[in-house]
Amino acid sequence: MAKRNAVYAQSGGVTSVINASAYGLIQAAQASGAIDAVYCGHNGINGVLEEQLIDVSREAPEAIEALRHTPAGAFGSCRLKLRDVEKNREQFQRIVDVFAAHDVHYFFYNGGNDSMDTVAKLSTFAKEQGYALQVIGVPKTIDNDLPITDNCPGFGSVAKYNTISMMEGSMDTESMHKDSTKVFVLETMGRHAGWMAAATGLAARDERDGPHLILMPEVPFDKARFLEAVEEHVSRIGYCTITVSEGTQDAEGNFLSESGTKDAFGHAQLGGAGQVIQDMVKGELKLKVHGAVLDYCQRSGRHLSSKVDVEQAIACGREAVALAEQGLSGVMVTIVRESDSPYRWSLGHTDAGNIANQEKMLPGEYIREDGFHITDGFRTYCRPLIQGEDYPPYQDGLPTYRRLAKHLVPARLPAFP
Repeated sequence: MAKRNAVYAQSGGVTSVINASAYGLIQAAQASGAIDAVYCGHNGINGVLEEQLIDVSREAPEAIEALRHTPAGAFGSCRLKLRDVEKNREQFQRIVDVFAAHDVHYFFYNGGNDSMDTVAKLSTFAKEQGYALQVIGVPKTIDNDLPITDNCPGFGSVAKYNTISMMEGSMDTESMHKDSTKVFVLETMGRHAGWMAAATGLAARDERDGPHLILMPEVPFDKARFLEAVEEHVSRIGYCTITVSEGTQDAEGNFLSESGTKDAFGHAQLGGAGQVIQDMVKGELKLKVHGAVLDYCQRSGRHLSSKVDVEQAIACGREAVALAEQGLSGVMVTIVRESDSPYRWSLGHTDAGNIANQEKMLPGEYIREDGFHITDGFRTYCRPLIQGEDYPPYQDGLPTYRRLAKHLVPARLPAFP
């Protein structure tokens, strides 16, 4: 059978290991007996619609090798969601037309919940149009909120980064005299699921260690209980450190901090929950407070990536090619946990429709009874995911990250409106 071309694209918020998935996938695709040229969408699915396809063969081999340890989205990401086939029929048809113009019959989409919706719908649309196209989803999200898969590439590294940040911030706060800051607030990402905030609980190995309190979206925020707990910790051990998820909500489901604007996916733009908590502690308890917002740093902190996370990201990229070689379409690679201790994992797959627009919340058994911390069950789940170090190469005291040349394949179609 003649070889056909492939397109890989990145979507949504990036991670410190999404390029490791690209690295594994490109390696496997170039070695495949079914795939000829490998192209990459410049800025995700937007690059496909705009017929801006990066020719991987024109990248230096060392640049492709550097993907393994380079953070963020090397090929460019986007937040475009193709919500409805009928309403977006022109866009779906354009994707098929671009693929046909470049003899592309394999499409690998590296993203989260919304991206898997595109995987499922594009696979079905191509079949209806009679175009041979195999669409495979590669999981990615720091939120760790994809169902079916045990965990998501990107989460283990952000969990490690955030936990170390809280550990060090807590030590700083503890060291200060009572006339200085005795409360520290760390805000993490996490719109509806509290996995990232919960992970910082790994830093607490005894009652003096922070974080002492963790505020998660799954637990309705109770102001009176919270302030009482802060005051109790400061009185008993001399300080209190707090992790707050950006998606923390009150009993009515209102976010503690919502800007009133929405992103391209229609999600409320969040940010500032940590500041709300700081202001509350200052105003109500009259305590000195410092805070930090990890924001983009947490998702792109490749210098602290988990070795397990890097290995799983690479493996998911390679497995996507293997699934395509098996003739599958409309599926996503999954990580399967085989045992906790010793930690063993393997790869599987599921229909992308099982992932699309679904969110895996932090289970109740992972949340302490008072709602302010994690259980041993969560520690058992999360600890294996942050294991090992996989440092990037350094030069002159800094990591050596590399940009790609991004040579585009000549366009063959008229510009798309």
